[in-house]
Formats: sequence, structure tokens, C-alpha cells
Amino acid sequence: MELYVERGFDETTVAEIAKRAGLTERTFFRHFTDKREVLFAGAAKLQDLFVEAVGEAVPDLPPVDAAIAGVVAAGALIQERRDFARQRYQIIAANAELQERELIKLAALSAALAGALRRRGVPDHAASLAAEVAIAVFRVAFERWVTDPVRLDLPQLMRESLDELRTVTADRGTG
Repeated sequence: MELYVERGFDETTVAEIAKRAGLTERTFFRHFTDKREVLFAGAAKLQDLFVEAVGEAVPDLPPVDAAIAGVVAAGALIQERRDFARQRYQIIAANAELQERELIKLAALSAALAGALRRRGVPDHAASLAAEVAIAVFRVAFERWVTDPVRLDLPQLMRESLDELRTVTADRGTG
């Protein structure tokens, strides 16, 4: 991460990463397929956390709220690594290839959330919609959290973002 911040992602080589970490390149490649994976290595753990929290949510919870339970649980874990999250966010924001990879990761998280909702008995389309909403809430809250030097409670920001979404989508009978 330090090298990416210092030199930029594109200018940093695997050899430099391995040297900084006190490893050989061969050892690096035992853990990562390429230098991008340093930034995305925790995706499977995060996905498992999302899915597990959805599965453990109160049975009669509406689908969106069950999906939000997943992202809030992940938010609590991510919050513990705020400095890392900020650095990672800045590195990804500065590189189109990494932004694309991040979107792929978020799509996979959405699919996993939708699958967890389907296992709760939520119909296919509703599960997909609820999962996409939860990912949108996650993204908005996460971006606010990493760019705001004051706000420290990511799960709370996620709940607030869901409340904001409910406010902007409320039917006020004006249409």
C-alpha cells in the first residue's frame, strides 16, 4: 500500500512490492495472482460476512433490511481498518483499471447478497433489487466515510444512507 501511495499503482512493480515486504517474487505469487490482488484480497472474506449476516437476520425482516444487515456487518469490520480503507480508496479512485475491478467486486457482492436473500425465500427479482439497493447504500456510505475526516461510524452512515434513500423514494402522492 505504501508503494502504491508513494509511486502510484502503475509505476509500482511486483519486484518492489516483494522487496518492501521482505519476500521473494515467487512468494508474492503464492499469495497473489498479480499486484491488483493486493487491493482485492479480502473480497471473499467480505462476501462471506455479507452472506452470513443476511442468513442470520431476523426471519421476517423485509428483504432490503436483511440485505442492509449484511452491509452493516461488513461495515463494522471495515471500520476497524479505516486508514487502510482510505488508502485503498484513493489508489482505486486514481486508476480506471482498478475502478473496473472494484465494480466487478461489487457486482459479485450483489449477486451473493441476492443469493442469500433467495435462500430466505425472497423471489428472484425482489432479491436482486434488494441486493442492488444494499450495495448502493454501502457505496454511498463508504465513500462518505473515507472522505470525511470526522465521521467514524461506518455502520451508522450505512443506516443513515438507507434512511435517506427511503426519504427520496417515498411516495408523497405528487405524481
